[in-house]
Amino acid sequence: MTIRLPDAHGDLRTYEPRSEPLALTPGAGLSSRTVFAAAHVVADPFADVTPDSPAAIDWDATLAFRRHLWSHGLGVAEAMDTAQRGMGLDWAGAAELIRRSAAEAKAVGGRIACGVGTDQITSGTLAEVRAAYEEQLALVERSGAQPVLMASRALAAAATGPEDYLEVYGHLLRQSAEPVILHWLGPMFDPALTGYWGSEDLDAATGTLLDVIAADPGKVDGIKVSLLDARRETDLRRRLPEGVRCYTGDDFHYPELIAGDERGFSHALLGVFDPLGPLAAEAVRVLDTGDVTGFRGLLDPTVELSRHLFQAPTRFYKTGVVLLAWLAGHQSHFTMVGGLQSARSLPHLARAYELADGLGLFPDPKRAQERMRNLLALYGVTQ
Repeated sequence: MTIRLPDAHGDLRTYEPRSEPLALTPGAGLSSRTVFAAAHVVADPFADVTPDSPAAIDWDATLAFRRHLWSHGLGVAEAMDTAQRGMGLDWAGAAELIRRSAAEAKAVGGRIACGVGTDQITSGTLAEVRAAYEEQLALVERSGAQPVLMASRALAAAATGPEDYLEVYGHLLRQSAEPVILHWLGPMFDPALTGYWGSEDLDAATGTLLDVIAADPGKVDGIKVSLLDARRETDLRRRLPEGVRCYTGDDFHYPELIAGDERGFSHALLGVFDPLGPLAAEAVRVLDTGDVTGFRGLLDPTVELSRHLFQAPTRFYKTGVVLLAWLAGHQSHFTMVGGLQSARSLPHLARAYELADGLGLFPDPKRAQERMRNLLALYGVTQ
């Protein structure tokens, strides 16, 4: 059976979906790399809300998706930008998400790291930014999760130069009970973070970040880099103190960065590993055996889908992620917090379906096709 899909020019073309999924089964934890999938949240489709309302979340479906990721040996990066932090999920919702997911992780033995930000304020002095960070850090530590010190819009607005980043992060590292993951999210993911670390010159910004780490390396587990620049990430990775990990957040170049070279490799904390979870885990298990070629053979074909999902404006990649979760059967609807399901065009969504289907990501290809047909029908596409 075929399906008619709209292309970028508005024309309909015929696509023949695959009939069998890629055979992927849950497996043990990963050994050669530390890998987190940044997970999305499932909205409550029956909540009477507006785009400005606090997030209404389907907690059962949201936690079930995290169990799915843990079952394949992946860690979960919780309450990050993939969960729509700052794009529909406010601090109150994020705090509840952290509490519930951390408790679930403890119950099933899953690894979890949670985002620590400043989104309970929109602006403020450096002291107010620091206090906002401290409030969230305390909650994450009480939950038993590993903290990820997320890049802060409020800090980007309040800081006057590199010295302000050194002061704020230095204070937070001294406060933290255990090593944290730092977080550098480039402006393609959030324009409000332009000039982070005190400069729009990325070489200067990198220098400030390295100064933050060098001041207290024992409190830094690693740095998550999302600049979509493989050369820059590799250079940063080679300059990190011994024992400090580089977690790639590069959704364009992750296979080569995770595989690494003779001088090292990146671990991973990736939004694209939300839809790719089982396949990504299988690829890393192959890498665990030392088979780099087999690893690349599994993961390289996924890059076209990832580049499509994360195409500019990159921050709207969450829409494609949730579409694929619905098509894969992880949730019963294509509704998002803040109404963000409308953030991508129908041709974009159709191409995401086609690429994911071609990879065999849908456990039930027939159900995925039926759901895609229903979505197309809402837009007036007849089959």
